[in-house]
Amino acid sequence: MIQPYLRPRRLRENAILRRMVRETRLSAEQLIYPVFVREGKAIREEISSMPGQFRYSIDTLVEELNSTLEAGVQAAILFGIPEDHSKDAVGTQAYAEEGIVCRALREVKKQLPAMLLIADVCLCEYTDHGHCGLIRGERVDNDSTLEVLARAALAYAKAGADVVAPSDMMDGRVAAIREALDNNGLTHIPVLSYAAKYASAYYGPFREAAESAPKFGDRKSYQMDSCNGREALKEVLLDIEEGADMVMVKPALPYLDVIARVREAVHVPVAAYQVSGEYSALMAAFQQGWLRREDTLRETLLAIRRAGADLILTYFSKEVAKLIRKGDF
Repeated sequence: MIQPYLRPRRLRENAILRRMVRETRLSAEQLIYPVFVREGKAIREEISSMPGQFRYSIDTLVEELNSTLEAGVQAAILFGIPEDHSKDAVGTQAYAEEGIVCRALREVKKQLPAMLLIADVCLCEYTDHGHCGLIRGERVDNDSTLEVLARAALAYAKAGADVVAPSDMMDGRVAAIREALDNNGLTHIPVLSYAAKYASAYYGPFREAAESAPKFGDRKSYQMDSCNGREALKEVLLDIEEGADMVMVKPALPYLDVIARVREAVHVPVAAYQVSGEYSALMAAFQQGWLRREDTLRETLLAIRRAGADLILTYFSKEVAKLIRKGDF
């Protein structure tokens, strides 16, 4: 019998050695926690399609983010939900100084200065039609939207956002935001661009959570076609040229190939968003006992890291950070 002398298993026999030679690791510092904030007080309402996730009023949001910090997660991204009656065709609540996001940013920054706050910049939650830009007829008008997005990003930065993150997918929005920030003495505020954001079926639960479903049509004219990989590089490189400090691929697991291609092509940090549909699908499997929860979280998030993501936006952030702290991840 021929004895193999090249034995990769030698490095797998001992659990300590396995951990020592791991190529990919995940830390709590790489996690970003997405949260939804709405008008009102003492609100903590569970999102039906996202078990374990909630819409918070500002007071309960502070409590939630305090526990997030205690778990070891130091960054959160905020999505605002205004009152229905305040929504209009041009999304004025997106940049209102007394709007839900600006007030939330000011309060959280006051109460929890150690938390890094990222403000999502988009119009879909604030328009009465639910699209991410201004409407001309039944078409989303790219160029007229840029000024509104820039105003929103500027308002968030002034209110305390440490990072602004445009998610609308309008052409030229990074340049417009960068110019607005720089012209107002906010040259230090980074832009995290949703650079490769695909028109995805995985956004369904988010649209319920943020109450932001479009009232007509879809978003395929501005979000990316899931058939395209090379186009993602074009979008990413354009955003970096316009001033993006970090870029994001969204969703994550269905687009691991895109994350890998982007990571190889750029020298800025790359983020990936494990979106609402990914979360809900996993939660359904966990609740049915079809998948082992901790093992599956570990495998999926490490896959995103292995593909090349430096940062991961995930609704599992708090849970995973606790597992990391315990040494169970």
